[in-house]
Formats: sequence, C-alpha cells, structure tokens
Amino acid sequence: MDEHERDFLIDLLEAPSPAGFEAAGQRVWVDYVSTFADEVHTDAYGNAVAVHRGGDPDVALTGHADEVGFIVRGVDDGGFLRISRIGSPDPSTARGQHVEVHAEDGSVPGVIGQSPIHVRDGNGEVDDVEELRVDVGAPDEETARELVSVGDPVTITTQVTELADGRLVGRGMDNRTGTWAAAEGLRRAAERDAAATVYAVSTVQEELGMKGARMVGHDLDPDAVVAVDVTHATDAPDVPEKRYDEVELGDGPVVGRGSANHPVLGRAVREAAEADDIDVQLQAAGRGTGTDADGFYTRRGGIPSVNVSVPNRYMHTPVELIDLDDLDATADLLAAFAVRAHEHDQFAVDI
Repeated sequence: MDEHERDFLIDLLEAPSPAGFEAAGQRVWVDYVSTFADEVHTDAYGNAVAVHRGGDPDVALTGHADEVGFIVRGVDDGGFLRISRIGSPDPSTARGQHVEVHAEDGSVPGVIGQSPIHVRDGNGEVDDVEELRVDVGAPDEETARELVSVGDPVTITTQVTELADGRLVGRGMDNRTGTWAAAEGLRRAAERDAAATVYAVSTVQEELGMKGARMVGHDLDPDAVVAVDVTHATDAPDVPEKRYDEVELGDGPVVGRGSANHPVLGRAVREAAEADDIDVQLQAAGRGTGTDADGFYTRRGGIPSVNVSVPNRYMHTPVELIDLDDLDATADLLAAFAVRAHEHDQFAVDI
C-alpha cells in the first residue's frame, strides 16, 4: 500500500458515515475513483458506482459505506441527549467516550458520561443504549435544542492509529475497508486492462439490512458480485473459539463458502488467488453471510455473489483493528478475479 492509497483509507475512516447519513464518506470515495474510472454515478439514496468499461461479463466489486452509530431521539430537562442505536453498536463500549453530534449546522462535540466508580451502584455495565446520555455541555433543554435536533446522527470520536506490525485501529473499519478495497480493486484491474466490464460499488445502509445492495443489485444487474466486508478475527484472547471459524490477522483475505456464496463464483475467486499467489482463508456460512452478498444474490432472479472478508478484531466497537497487509491483499484479489472474469461464459451451477 503506497502513501496515496493509505491517505485514501485514512480519509475514508475519518469521514463520519453512520447508516442513513453516508454523504461525507461517499464524497471521499467518489472523489478518489473519479481520477481513474471511466464513469461515476450515484443514485437517490447515495449508493455510488464507478466503472471500467470493457466487454462481457459485468462484474461488481462492492463494499458498504455505512458504519454503526447512534441517533438523537430526545432531550431531557437538564439538556442531556437521549439516543438510540443506528445499526448495532455495542453500548458497553460507549460510556466515557467523546462523541460528535452531526447537526445540520455543523458538528457538536459531546461526551457519553460515566458516573464515577466512587458513587455508582454496581460495576457500571450497560444493558441497553436507552440508559446512555450525551452531554454537550448545555445547561438546560432549551440550550441543547438550539444546538441539535431529534434525528441528528452521533458517532464516537476516535483517532486512526497504526500499531505494531502494520496493524491499524480506529472506528469504522466495518466497512470503510470494504469500500477502499472495491475502489482499489477497480483501479488495479483497470491498470491491468481488464477485458470485462468492472464496477466498483460503495453501498449505503448495509447495517440496516443490506438496503443499498438491494437497490444497486436491481438497478445494475451485474453477472457477478464480490461483496467485501469484515469478519471476526478469532485470534483475540476473549473470542470464544468454538463459536467461530478460525480466522487470523495477517493470514490474508477470507473467502466465504455456503449460503449466499455462489460455488462457481467462489471457485473462480479462489483460482484467481492461486494464480496470483495470494494467500486466502476460508470461512463457512451455513445460514447467511450477514453482508451485502445476502442482499445482492436474491435480486433479479439470482445474481451470483460471493463474500470476501477482511479479518477484523473488536467489531462494532471504537477500536476495530485490521492488518494492512490483509487489506492490500484483498484489493489484489479483487483485481486478480476481475482481470480473469472474461474467461467465464457464465457463473451458473451445472445441474
């Protein structure tokens, strides 16, 4: 990953993009892909599509732009903001955090308070987000309502930090890493003069039920989709090993098998990895992927789709952690598949 590519990733991670409010992140993405794509367009809800024009087939490399967060649902008499979830953030990690309320007139800083250990009952565990309050410093309800409105999104304020051995930590790896990989996969495929038509797609509202993927899948109608997201890295000490597949940071992108993951398309992706000497991990999906692949593969009578994932520790917390080599290899894998896509007449199960 060179400096230009890294700067693009950091810009994506620093742009707040809670589900339903993705415009800031999509603007970063569109500006980047516009420098090399043959065409870029967005739709009414902000899904963004860039294309390298080739021949058949049409293949889409996708990631989702949105992140989990909170939303203002009310203001109490003391000027404290009541909040609800956007998607499924972990409320247990929210107390004691700096936040930004993204009001229409600009960002309003605040904190999610935590009563001092000296005065609270119990250990301070949070069972429900409705227990949380955002303190923006307002002395009363009237002052708070001059600053924010019901429906303003809220994100936890974090700093993107590189740790040892090329590990990067920050908020929103889920799934700015996927939109980065889709954009870079398109750029690298175009540099290799891919014969197929290759789309890079940055979808909205995945965290709310793959809504953007359903919109784009119907409108774009590609022959195949590779949907990039994050998956749980199980090499952290507090992950229950028996519940999840063995996925480790630094061992490469993860290719899904089962459920939405189309067997022929999945095999083509793995063959592309082998041809370009890219190490991959495998992951079983017996019931569903929980990613945009689930949204794409039931559109238009069935779009062959496969989920490729970036290993991620501490998902849906403010300290999501990835390995930059895994992410770079994911973009290489997307490009490797795209430049070989023309070798396949169709992606269909042979009956």
